[in-house]
Amino acid sequence: MRFEPRESVTLGWQVGAPLLAVLGSMLLCSGLILWAGADPLSAWRLLIKGAMGSTFALTETLTRATPLIFTGLAAAVAFRAKLWNIGGEGQFYVGACMATWLGTGIITLPAWLMIPFLFLSGALAGGLFLLIPTWLKTHLKADEVVTTLLLNFVVLLVVNWLVFGPWKDPMAMGWPQAAPVIDQAMLPILIPKSSLHLGFILALACALAVWWMMRFTIWGFEIRAVGASLKASTFAGMPVQATIIRTALLSGGLAAMAGVSELCGVKGYLTLDLSPGFGYSGIVVAMLAALHPLGVVLSAIFIAVIYIGADSMSRAITISNYIADVTTAVSLLMVLLAMFLTRYRIRWK
Repeated sequence: MRFEPRESVTLGWQVGAPLLAVLGSMLLCSGLILWAGADPLSAWRLLIKGAMGSTFALTETLTRATPLIFTGLAAAVAFRAKLWNIGGEGQFYVGACMATWLGTGIITLPAWLMIPFLFLSGALAGGLFLLIPTWLKTHLKADEVVTTLLLNFVVLLVVNWLVFGPWKDPMAMGWPQAAPVIDQAMLPILIPKSSLHLGFILALACALAVWWMMRFTIWGFEIRAVGASLKASTFAGMPVQATIIRTALLSGGLAAMAGVSELCGVKGYLTLDLSPGFGYSGIVVAMLAALHPLGVVLSAIFIAVIYIGADSMSRAITISNYIADVTTAVSLLMVLLAMFLTRYRIRWK
């Protein structure tokens, strides 16, 4: 058996392969549900109903998908340039910290100015933070997988110190949390009596903007070229280091915007549990979308459906909501396999 590169791949195969992979992962996970003593069809029906069966459920799903779109875009942009940014979780909290610092009264602006100011400030902070491991990569050849991953824990320790120390809210009755942001910093709710906020629209706008940038601009071409071949890009005279720096600024900024969105749209104040792992889940979202910015939106909604629906399903039948983690992991592996088979065909000797 050997693998041969395909000369061309039809659009139908490019679109159909990931869908078949997701369906295959659900089929495999159905075996686990059956093993747990439940009916797989009823379980998947309850999962979908819990995530999309009512206006409230749908808004909860889209709210969960919002930070995943931001962190998925952050991972997709970085990975496209072969900048392996595993630090989305840390950059998420950097953005949240910046929004807390500027949004708790140190600066007071009208809402139509305050919200863009916080997003831009958070994005700048996240982008500059990612420049640290990027500089270590470009100048000292340090592996960015290691440096970005370890910086996540550094940021969490700093957040822990802040919410237990100088930023601790004296009105929180001892709970480790920062003071809430002012009303002008809170994102407007899109649908009354729901948690869906303006951050979802901003996330969709960012996905569209990143797609347009990657597809139609020189910067996007340089990012794709550097990711395809570093040596060829250097030989062609492209500004490789400048491209990597721009990629880092964009990727870190997008991950930090997830932190601003979650803090100003859902929680309202900084805590250690602001993110249940949005930075790491963004990597899964990006890989499921094959690093396509518009595909990130669908991938993020799919992951949100799995997690929101699994919570509802576990309350209805005796199945742990950890089935969501298994489904996500199996889906990722199946999609990676599907992506490989779209590029190579198997030849039997």
